[in-house]
Amino acid sequence: MDHCGTLFLCLCLLTLQNATAETWKELLSYMENMQVSRARSPFFYLRQLHQLEQMLLNTSFPGYNLTLQTPAIQSLAFKLSCNFSGLSLSSATLKRVPQARGQHARGQYAWGQHAMQFPAELTQDACKTRPGELRLICIYFSNAHFFKDENNSSLLNNYVLGAQLSHGHVNNLRDPVNISFWHNQSLEGYTLSCVFWKEGARKQPWGGWSPEGCRTEQPSHSQVLCRCNHLTYFAVLMQFSPALVPAELLAPLTYISLVGCSISIVASLITVLLHFHSRKKIDSLARIHMNLHASVLLLNITFLLSPAFAMSPVPQSACTALAAALHYALLSCLTWMAIEGFNLYLLLRLPSPTSPEPLSHLSGVPALLVLLCLSVKSSVYGPHTIPVFNSWENGTGFQNMSMCWVRSPVVHSVLVMGYGGLTSLFNLVVLAWALWTLRRLRVRADAPNARACHDTVTVLGLTVLLGTTWALAFFSFGIFLLPQLFLFTILNSLYGFFLFLWFCSQRCRSEAEAKAQVEAFSSSQTMP
Repeated sequence: MDHCGTLFLCLCLLTLQNATAETWKELLSYMENMQVSRARSPFFYLRQLHQLEQMLLNTSFPGYNLTLQTPAIQSLAFKLSCNFSGLSLSSATLKRVPQARGQHARGQYAWGQHAMQFPAELTQDACKTRPGELRLICIYFSNAHFFKDENNSSLLNNYVLGAQLSHGHVNNLRDPVNISFWHNQSLEGYTLSCVFWKEGARKQPWGGWSPEGCRTEQPSHSQVLCRCNHLTYFAVLMQFSPALVPAELLAPLTYISLVGCSISIVASLITVLLHFHSRKKIDSLARIHMNLHASVLLLNITFLLSPAFAMSPVPQSACTALAAALHYALLSCLTWMAIEGFNLYLLLRLPSPTSPEPLSHLSGVPALLVLLCLSVKSSVYGPHTIPVFNSWENGTGFQNMSMCWVRSPVVHSVLVMGYGGLTSLFNLVVLAWALWTLRRLRVRADAPNARACHDTVTVLGLTVLLGTTWALAFFSFGIFLLPQLFLFTILNSLYGFFLFLWFCSQRCRSEAEAKAQVEAFSSSQTMP
């Protein structure tokens, strides 16, 4: 009887083993069919991908993990428990797995080096709702034809690395998933950014690449590290960027910005405090000047905080809020500069200039624009990657620095470059017209007119007040790039300090005129 029971058990195990082997063969066959299929409709690729995911989630296998590989697709499945402590996967360890070189694989493997690290937090939400055994699947592609977007984007190594957990989606992880890509390419002229495949994104219903929830780092010239707070399919997007900042200039430019913005913060703060300490009646012109000083103060503070808030320990919501505040501060500065320019036009054009108070209502436009962007899509703000190039011993390398800023190219083009370009153009025209008007007045005079000369010097000083130095932003190309970087950084980081000097000169001038009027009145009273 015992022999019959043992024989029956062996037959059951053999049957189960054969069924499992047939399932693996079916999976391998399906993966091979996927890699050679060339469908016209992207929806067909999407259905194939979802079918492979379901097959991996439902397949049974002995032990802890299952690994299958064809020349273009790697599929992995892991059994996880609620006491999950984290998992690290790398292409080096996958090559030692026996199933990775199955009999269905054909040709040579062209897989480069890659890795994924999953935090212990991965299973926490799933275990709260459905405690028990979980399944983690990973699907790696060495061909990106399954993920073609409307722009036919280029991907680093053509790699797409994906992961999915059974029992729901994984989002908003505090400890990010780390995905590493190694390469030996020359990346000169390209911007690299970590992205994920978002179904239904943009204009295409089947999906597109999105950078939401991912941060890009480059620990070395041959590695790109993506830190993402969710699970899906990840890749590194390569975008051509003709004007990149050399890495050797990053340190001096950062130092100049830090020193200049710090000086401007102190100067703007002193100016605002002196304004409120003054006992004079505040008129509309003084109110315009002080709003410009306050906007510059906010701009410098948010700009200095921006790189620190883009670091990984800081929540992305804080970075989004700071990026929106920085955008608002810039738009507010540009708006008050335009109001200053119109005010200068009124002072020189009209014999008795009217109050520019109605124009002050334009100060609410920046806030409305920023709120509109946030309401339409909050992801337009967040960590923004600035590419810089570094010269390594074995060639040219690429690295990134990040700051909290506008991430949408459309918003940046319209509400940063467009808004700033119109403001700079308007103020440059006003300044040129003012100089021509004052020169004409001096020519009409019979003798050199000291007053006209003084006014000319005053208007030249107003070039800072009108923010005409911001027009240097449009010369960041070709041979102008390096001079533009330093001139723009020096002049505009010290913009608050220059406004402080103008404020002091105007205050000294008004006090001198008031003193002269008092002396003239006193002398007239003492005359017999």
